[in-house]
Amino acid sequence: MGFDGVIFDLDGTLVDTLEDIADAMNTVLAHEGAPGHGYDEYRYLIGYGIRNLVTEALPAELRSAERVERCYARMLEEYGAHSLVKTRAYEGVPELVRALRAAGVPLAVHSNKADEPTQTIVAALLDPGDFVVVAGARPDAPLKPDPTVALDIAARFGLPPARVAYVGDSHVDMRTATAAGMVAVGAAWGFRTPEELVASGATAVIEAPGELLDLRS
Repeated sequence: MGFDGVIFDLDGTLVDTLEDIADAMNTVLAHEGAPGHGYDEYRYLIGYGIRNLVTEALPAELRSAERVERCYARMLEEYGAHSLVKTRAYEGVPELVRALRAAGVPLAVHSNKADEPTQTIVAALLDPGDFVVVAGARPDAPLKPDPTVALDIAARFGLPPARVAYVGDSHVDMRTATAAGMVAVGAAWGFRTPEELVASGATAVIEAPGELLDLRS
């Protein structure tokens, strides 16, 4: 397996955001008089963006368009104010990024999280200067697993998609990589299981960030 560039998912791949997302969403649900969810439940609600998270977190009988929009706006506000309370970079991630940069490998971040908190988290916990692109969700671009943004990033790298590794922790990321014709690398330390990653098309599943370096050699 070889690659010359790397696109990273953010949540569950570079940084552990699970508890801050869950805490913010549970605060929003409490305002609506709706029950919250445990951290393990949120592992399977995260991945398709904040609007989808809000919809899925609400009880089915409370998912009116008006309520979803209200909760979505409140979630953006709540999470925006508390996105760095418990969130941390995974052990080994800063070292991996430094090693790849030292080897001249172009890097990017591609998340379904709204662009503003994506930029905030990368700026706080990593070095934005290490990445050619940091791309969160924007109204003018489709969400993963649509490969449009990933392919745009490969073009920014100046690389064919087949020479780009897409590293992520969920089926959404593996399907994005497959749709883009990239090398799908599953991050087993994230929110989902290795079995899900393999079933969704992972070419390789790694147990720790540093193992990505071994895939290049």
